[in-house]
Amino acid sequence: MPFEIPSDLNPALVGLAWLRGRWEGTGFREWPGQEKAEFAVQVDVSDNGGTYLHYLAQFFATDADGKPVKELGMETGFWFPQADASVDVVMSSSDGYSENWYGKLQPGRVDLVTDAVVRSPIAGHTYTAGRRLYGLVEGKLMYSFDRATDEEELRPYVWATLEDRKSVV
Repeated sequence: MPFEIPSDLNPALVGLAWLRGRWEGTGFREWPGQEKAEFAVQVDVSDNGGTYLHYLAQFFATDADGKPVKELGMETGFWFPQADASVDVVMSSSDGYSENWYGKLQPGRVDLVTDAVVRSPIAGHTYTAGRRLYGLVEGKLMYSFDRATDEEELRPYVWATLEDRKSVV
């Protein structure tokens, strides 16, 4: 699905223009010792004219019909694209983690790895490292999040497929 780069978009953000907007869909979370769980997710990516994007993701448990019924958590942060086609991301979650991510931009895709993970006392796991992939595939935002803890090596944890809210009517 082609998209148009807005004429008023800060030139520093052109490489991430495909990520802007509201995305909604479903995903799965799976971790050793926990049952695989489906969830609903809404991701909002916006700009205010600066050289960064604001990212907000909200996760919800769903009922048998797939409708959101209970909040599971949120994460928010800022994406800073660099002139060399890299990106730095600062993110925090309601689970008690703050992360610094870095990665490489490609057309319609960004691969990120953690540079640092900071855990607050409320954090439920000893999450130590992560890898994320965001990609635009046939007009849908697909993402995955692999994580490592003190107990587990880097492995798949969360994955989702989201649709552009404007195309979901």
